[in-house]
Amino acid sequence: MPFQVPVIDITPYVDDGGPAAERARVAREMDDACARVGFVQILGHGIPDETVDGLAAAVDGFFGLPLETKKGYRVAGANRGYSPPKSESLSLSLGVESAGHMNDFFEAFNVGTEARSFPGLDLSEDDYGRNVWPAQVGGFERAVLGYFARAGRVARTLTRIFADALGEPSDFFELLTDHSIDVLRMNNYALPEGAVTLDGDLTGMGEHTDFGLVTVLWADQVAGLQVLATDGAWHDVSPVDGALLVNLGDLTARLTNDRWMSTLHRVKPPIVDGGIVRRRSAAYFHDGNVDAVISTLPSHLDAADELAYEPILVRDHIKAKLAGSRQGKANVAAVREAARVRAAAGRETGKDGPAAGSGTVTPGRGRRGSPQGPR
Repeated sequence: MPFQVPVIDITPYVDDGGPAAERARVAREMDDACARVGFVQILGHGIPDETVDGLAAAVDGFFGLPLETKKGYRVAGANRGYSPPKSESLSLSLGVESAGHMNDFFEAFNVGTEARSFPGLDLSEDDYGRNVWPAQVGGFERAVLGYFARAGRVARTLTRIFADALGEPSDFFELLTDHSIDVLRMNNYALPEGAVTLDGDLTGMGEHTDFGLVTVLWADQVAGLQVLATDGAWHDVSPVDGALLVNLGDLTARLTNDRWMSTLHRVKPPIVDGGIVRRRSAAYFHDGNVDAVISTLPSHLDAADELAYEPILVRDHIKAKLAGSRQGKANVAAVREAARVRAAAGRETGKDGPAAGSGTVTPGRGRRGSPQGPR
């Protein structure tokens, strides 16, 4: 069968009082998709088109600013604010350095929950971060926070579906997420003006798994996003009309002893009909409480091997992953994920040869046959 990302309509969970039989069907479909692929496309999510359009306009407005203006919104030591092109290397969150030792060319802007979002709890902004808002883009904060709130509701709906799919109490994930570190990362994949040499090392966003429980992704229907399937090959993914992409994070894989997959994914240079085009996305990361301990569910323990993962504090896991991507400190704990990345790289080299994909593309013109990865 050709590789496909399953499409699931979650309307029975979004609508109050959805029929129990329909909810059970959605939970079964989710369990199958999470076990086989780790990526899902969801319809019936309830986010209006105007909310998405407002987010897209805000993203365009900010990333259209001069680079020096955007750099004024960098936030040192926190997962907030602006990240310029080539300032991060996502593959290092798995302890894998890119072949050309080149950082990723995407730029990003992050907002999220703050410690003060949870009054009454003794939380530190060191674990969360304070948001900054660009004054040069009218309506930016309103549009982004509007989408943030709705994406958060989708993420919490998904965890209710997860609980049912796993046979856990319906409030299981609420106990892990009532003061969750949630981040909305808005990405812009824009190559510089002029000719760009695609020598196999130019990467929009390096191979990585997401860090937390679940990610809700809005993305342009533009080539670039690829996932590593169980066949060991990279496959292109583009959302169907009106869908949001959903992928599991490391912490959910830990809960399920890897029965549900935290799927490796990456973004290659966005090439359509031989020409480089702009690509945008916005990922809502639902990462869990900073002080929660994630342990494998008793229902998913292997009788012979016992624990596949040692229990881990969410704070420690997120810190190690961010130190890789944003500080250049390879995460040596991601042994399984790193092995999958290296195996896939060996497969690509053996199939295409070390020089595969070399060539020069001029943004807006390009050349036919530029590499887009396996289909």
